[in-house]
Amino acid sequence: MNDISKFLATTALCASGMIGLSAQSAYAEKVLRFGHPVGMGGAESMDPIGTNRFYYAVIIAQNKLVRIAPDGRPEASLAVSWEASEDAKNWTFNLREGVTFHDGSTFDAADVVEQFKRIKDPANESPLASALEIVETVEAVDDHKVIFHLNNAHADFPLLLTDYRVRMIPSESGATIGDTGIGTGPFKLDTLDPEGTTVLVGNPDYWEGAPKLDRIEIIGIPDAQARVQAMLGGQIDWILSVNAQQAPLFANNDSFTLQSYSAGDWKGISFDVREAPFDDPKVRKALRMVVDRKAMAELVVGPNGGTVSCDNPVFPADQYRAEQSCPQDIEGAKALLAEAGYPDGIDIEISTSNLDQHWVNIAEVYQQQAAAAGINVSINMEPSDGYWSDVWMKHPAFLSWWSSRPADQILNEAFRGSASWNESRYSNPEFDDKLDAARRAPSFEERAALYGDAQTLLWEEGGTLIPFHLNITRVLAEGVSGFDEIDEQHTRWHLVGKE
Repeated sequence: MNDISKFLATTALCASGMIGLSAQSAYAEKVLRFGHPVGMGGAESMDPIGTNRFYYAVIIAQNKLVRIAPDGRPEASLAVSWEASEDAKNWTFNLREGVTFHDGSTFDAADVVEQFKRIKDPANESPLASALEIVETVEAVDDHKVIFHLNNAHADFPLLLTDYRVRMIPSESGATIGDTGIGTGPFKLDTLDPEGTTVLVGNPDYWEGAPKLDRIEIIGIPDAQARVQAMLGGQIDWILSVNAQQAPLFANNDSFTLQSYSAGDWKGISFDVREAPFDDPKVRKALRMVVDRKAMAELVVGPNGGTVSCDNPVFPADQYRAEQSCPQDIEGAKALLAEAGYPDGIDIEISTSNLDQHWVNIAEVYQQQAAAAGINVSINMEPSDGYWSDVWMKHPAFLSWWSSRPADQILNEAFRGSASWNESRYSNPEFDDKLDAARRAPSFEERAALYGDAQTLLWEEGGTLIPFHLNITRVLAEGVSGFDEIDEQHTRWHLVGKE
């Protein structure tokens, strides 16, 4: 995906120049409105490295050093070029000149150095600390050049900097950034009200050119169905994703446009491997073997709505994705449960909410499919407001949602034993060693083999059920255009409350 800075800055509007303001003159502001799920319970912050980051606002206010090009490779953003030392342990980045922050200050190497100090500072408790633990120090060579000194070799290091949280802020703004949101992006924060309406206005001095939108309004709507109703009622102009049951509400209606595209997001069920009965790898594999993944995808997201995954978090189009097969195996699941001491079946509880439009359907389909192997699933409905802070990584089994990430990042960030966002608490030194060896491997073929071995380990003993990767269907209101002018797979906006 490209950075949202590039995406929304190029979004076009209807001929009258209005969004959601059809009764006003052609000179009315160009405004885009959408709903967000208030996943942090109103504690959303504009600090990109914090645990409660307001993702929806942060990604349009602040830029990254590096973003992903349509061909999957890292491309220039605030960094214009980079090169590695021979041992791939020191990476030199040349920074873009002439870029200013929203407060008028100049972006330079000091801002990069300070932001990485903040990431690594234990006092900030940033989830990025584990994702970027390979970074030992960052050195400013001059105003527009920095060197990343790594504690281990990493042949694909620039890909780590495409993480949606690695965003630049003024070096002296750490104490206030949560409220001000100052960045170099195409929009700057005007009003921060996560439970109400957060407003961002266009930045006329944006380094890639002034955005075509004058204002973006992000409206707090915790419930997924309520967001659908808001779209139908003309209260918002864009809804990121609808499920198979919701899409027909907008089809064949001139007031809306439906667009589908390959995403790479996955939504699944995470089991805490520290908690019985999930602490037994035989039980965990049995819980995952009972799923008819193709049938689940068709029921939840519709025909062609998803690409089957064998509990593999790596996006199907990723260069390091391993080929796997995982047909439903009810008898095999029963046998594993019997070996684990549950010959008569097992009872489990799964927590979910209406925060996401697919979660409840996934849980219900899983409940039906698992019953065939004697797995009795109770579904606990939890409040949408605050789900990411109160349920995710707090309950023994819960629904989760991850956006597409490069293989190295998702495997390290969500499954490495020491990772702070390892939501299943899966821990295997052999798995971690595979990831470390892949980073050091000099050739693509060697890296692919090692990442493939890691993906196989997750299928054999992992604690996360990933039935499919999503093909997203989103809805645009009449008068909203420009979203189909660029490559969807790499430029779409990953609107994930947890992120």
